[in-house]
Amino acid sequence: MGDDLAYLEPGAAYGEDYGASAAAPLLSPAQEQRHLLAYAPLVKRIVRQLNSQVSGAIDRDDMEQIGLMGLLEALRRYGEPDAAFGSYAGLRVRGAILDELRRQDWRPRAVRQESHKLRDGVRALTRKLGREPAEQDIIAGLGITAEAYRDYQMAQNAESIGSFDEVLQETVGQGESAPSPEDQLMVRRSLEQALRGLDEREQRVVQMYYEFELSYKEIAAVLDLTDARVCQLNKGALGKMKAVLQSA
Repeated sequence: MGDDLAYLEPGAAYGEDYGASAAAPLLSPAQEQRHLLAYAPLVKRIVRQLNSQVSGAIDRDDMEQIGLMGLLEALRRYGEPDAAFGSYAGLRVRGAILDELRRQDWRPRAVRQESHKLRDGVRALTRKLGREPAEQDIIAGLGITAEAYRDYQMAQNAESIGSFDEVLQETVGQGESAPSPEDQLMVRRSLEQALRGLDEREQRVVQMYYEFELSYKEIAAVLDLTDARVCQLNKGALGKMKAVLQSA
């Protein structure tokens, strides 16, 4: 990660993709470099999470570089980090990486078509059973392998995370400066309200994924579930939270 930081040239202008602020930077180049080093582990954790869901669509080193650019943008908008900066920076880092994934259209067309086919099959099975089908119901009912179902869940969940993060970005605001303390309080209250609408297991999944930054495999081990089931729970939880945030 140390070599990656050298590419960022703290104090230099951004490329167009990252939308540099026209205002003078609030931090000196030396301060930017120091904070980039301090928050580099945050970038690594987020990359580790997202990398497990996109099947190597972007090289991990490239994802870290993109994440570091997102971190640098966050520093320039926020100024001197305080206790609330980590959450703000995490959102910006994730947003930068997800934006690049969307720009590169990371899922081949054939993969997207197969995913849509499986999604339609799951919906039809749900109507047939009159309930949410379990993992084994889907595997047996659609005649697919457990691995194929896991890949489908990962793809669906990656889309859900991207969609949820877009709503968070809109809630936090896209201005050139960091959100005010009043805005941050509003966002926190909205998130707390959204979390209260989840059942206990959904809350634990969201907390472990977003707060403790565990991978799906690690969450599955803690909760004694399959990776696919964790994906399913996270996808459902993010859908509920997205609806609350949009209404707020």
